[in-house]
Amino acid sequence: MTYCSTIEHKKMKLIPYNRQLIDKFDIRYILDASKKDLITTGIYNEKLELKAKKYFSTKYALSCNSGTSALFIALKSTDIKKGDIVIMPAINFVSAANICELLGAKIYLSDVDKITGQMTPSNLNDCIKKNKLEKIKIVLNMFLGGSPFNVKEFYDLKKKYKFKIIEDACHALGASYKHGKKSFLVGSCSHSDICIFSLHPTKSITSGEGGLVLTNNSKFFNNGTLARNHGMKKKFINKKISIDYDITMNSLNFRISDINAALAISQLKKLKKFVKIRNFLAKEYFKKLNLFEFYSLPKILNNIYPSWHLFSLSLNTKKIKKQKLIKYLFKNKIMTQIHYKPIYKFKVFRYLKNKNNFHGAEKYYSNTLSIPLHLLLNDEKINRISKKINDFCKK
Repeated sequence: MTYCSTIEHKKMKLIPYNRQLIDKFDIRYILDASKKDLITTGIYNEKLELKAKKYFSTKYALSCNSGTSALFIALKSTDIKKGDIVIMPAINFVSAANICELLGAKIYLSDVDKITGQMTPSNLNDCIKKNKLEKIKIVLNMFLGGSPFNVKEFYDLKKKYKFKIIEDACHALGASYKHGKKSFLVGSCSHSDICIFSLHPTKSITSGEGGLVLTNNSKFFNNGTLARNHGMKKKFINKKISIDYDITMNSLNFRISDINAALAISQLKKLKKFVKIRNFLAKEYFKKLNLFEFYSLPKILNNIYPSWHLFSLSLNTKKIKKQKLIKYLFKNKIMTQIHYKPIYKFKVFRYLKNKNNFHGAEKYYSNTLSIPLHLLLNDEKINRISKKINDFCKK
């Protein structure tokens, strides 16, 4: 197998790792919002929160300007204090650790499953026992890639150890899972205290930049409302006019603009359709990627309907080298990504490694590569990506 010729290469269009899909209906919402008197926190913010509550069947919803902001608001809403213990998976986006560090929480990293990259109930138990943890404030459970694994089992551990669960579902917007005969939508907080979403352009739906915080707990909602807006508590003479305000917690501005909220509302209408397309595309990969001595495909379970934010290959690195595959695909105009570098490998978080052995995280990071999966893919592009991967393996 050789690289494609220069002439062929010039003809090929780049296949990006991810892309958003914005249509004329989305643009209408954006234009309408831009014509309103208030384009910061106005009527579209209110509508977005009402529609989110209804869609995910929660009592409360808060909109904000990113998934990172959503996580900050969620943590602040629990009255987290300096020294409080937070456990999170070692394979994670760095924002989770950054926020906890800034809030003064004590971070403990759990190992993860070497195939899914997600923390398992067994991993969490091991982390608690190995570090002899007693008063655990928060467990951050991340649905890496978009599959909500072991949700009920984590809920059982929550009852045992008395911690709060925040679901980082930035990858799992539109996913669902079954327990027994009942189906649960991620975001319903049926087995968690708070759930957060990202509305970044790479996610299931987008608002440009944005996030959502969902909960059924009134205290968390009230605290989150303060955390979103500088910790500011206003005094009103009626529903619209405030005469004074106080600052009751230390926080910042995490509000989303009405223009972004309007786009989110338009996109939310298409969430089921978008996730259905992602599931179809994933099935096409399952049909075409079949050289299992070189790689294994993502784990799927009958009780889970994934959002397929990521489609990640677990490479047999004895047979193929990840960096060589990345370079080969790039030369063939196919972009890839790595999700994620373990938290303890970053300079500011190396202290979290201590004497812990993160065998699952090391294996996952070494072996895993995310290939394109987004709404602008089609049969021709899926075929091209699959063929190039298989061709590389056969070289």
